[in-house]
Amino acid sequence: MSVNSKIVLAVDIGTTSTKTLAVDREGNIHGSHSIGYPLHTPSPGYAEQDPVVIYEAVLDGVAHVMKQGAWTADDIVCVTFSSANHSLILLDAEGRPLTPSITWADQRSALQAERLLNDGTGLPIYSRTGTPIHPMSPLVKLIWMREERPDLFHSAHLFVGIKEYILNRLFGIMVMDHSIASATGLFNLETLTWDREALLLAGIREDQLPRLVPTTERINGLKKEAADRMGLSKETTFIAGAQDGVLANLGIGAVDDGVLAVTIGTSSAVRTAVNRPTIDPEGRLFCYALTQDVWIVGGPSNNGAIVAQWISDRLYPGQSMEEIVPLAAASPAGSNGLLFLPLLSGERAPFWDAQAKGVMFGLTLSHTETDMLRAALEGVLFQIAAIVSLMKQSGEKHKEVRASGGFARSTLWCQMMADMLGVPVRVPLSVESSGLGAAQLGLYAMEGCKGSLLRWKETEGKLYEPDETKHKMYQRLLPLYLSLYDRLKEPMHEISKLQHAPERIL
Repeated sequence: MSVNSKIVLAVDIGTTSTKTLAVDREGNIHGSHSIGYPLHTPSPGYAEQDPVVIYEAVLDGVAHVMKQGAWTADDIVCVTFSSANHSLILLDAEGRPLTPSITWADQRSALQAERLLNDGTGLPIYSRTGTPIHPMSPLVKLIWMREERPDLFHSAHLFVGIKEYILNRLFGIMVMDHSIASATGLFNLETLTWDREALLLAGIREDQLPRLVPTTERINGLKKEAADRMGLSKETTFIAGAQDGVLANLGIGAVDDGVLAVTIGTSSAVRTAVNRPTIDPEGRLFCYALTQDVWIVGGPSNNGAIVAQWISDRLYPGQSMEEIVPLAAASPAGSNGLLFLPLLSGERAPFWDAQAKGVMFGLTLSHTETDMLRAALEGVLFQIAAIVSLMKQSGEKHKEVRASGGFARSTLWCQMMADMLGVPVRVPLSVESSGLGAAQLGLYAMEGCKGSLLRWKETEGKLYEPDETKHKMYQRLLPLYLSLYDRLKEPMHEISKLQHAPERIL
């Protein structure tokens, strides 16, 4: 690193794309590039990606941004990572993938998750690891793999996630940061080590997992071929980084008491910062690491913009989602008495039920397309409101929401969120929350982790104040909305059997 170095490269490895940002020391973005890739769903329950394609996206994204800004290696303070959670890749002894990257959205281990919840095994594991028992969890995926694909399971040399695979390709080392580890269901929050009981349950050994490192760990020794591809030096310092969710909180300044971060991208999540590991007695909220002194508590929902895209495609085929969403303003708050449970791909928080299904409730001949559209958007926000309610039960208070993700560009959706939650919603000028958080963490690491986490001067952005009348209506509707799931859970599970294996009920 040169004394004149001025740019941090933040690489955000997401579910649908990898985005690379060039960020200066004041938090200004000077360049960005996004490379998309497919999510493969060849059969019900599958959600996989090609790790080699994602690795190539990392190399090409960095190279593009370097050329875009005409940067040289001496301009780069460091390269730092944000990454999606819960992926699992089995590697052979040479570090080659034996499986695709099995993503958080994969549902094949639903039966194993249900068994852990029902036999009393799951809650003690959660209480030590902070990862709710669900098919998203690598712990549950490993149990599924051992039981259903023993050939692959027993031939594997290492079990890693997508970021660990990429770091190994770049440096020839196998490390996992505490933040990603804290979302595996295998990591003990108190000892910051792999949890012995969880490893026994998964059927793996500690030496089959990456070495654990802090999120601020500096990594050097970049392979020459990778350095050349990206336009960097072999001496360029990389920072291990963290998961995208906790970095989103940092990136939008939601690390203060009473400030919630809500991210709605393909899926959605609600998060708040605490100063030590905190768990929900019933195992409904996650607790993930940012640094040793900052932990993020919250809940993820499977349902976000994917729901808006689904209903837009069916009601308004051929039009873009950006054109469609504003049409929901023609329907009043409450969608004229129409409720939509947007559980199209099962659900994580607040229900943690992989077999949950979507429901349109209250439909009459008088309802219109815009009522159905608004009900779908409100359904996503009802899920968020339910997670916020869980966090209140755990003692977390909120006075403001910081919004990020693609939905934050929608004036209608942000105003609906303020009305739903009854608190102001602030949208920072930049919604690149995870990438900016990664850049902040990178600078903090390069400066020796001294003092508190780096805080850039906050940009106010747009503020949405709640409409009290609409908030009261949503408060009346929320208990009814939640009761629908409780009453329909059993038939949802029955119809799931028909959808996945019709012969079971014939």
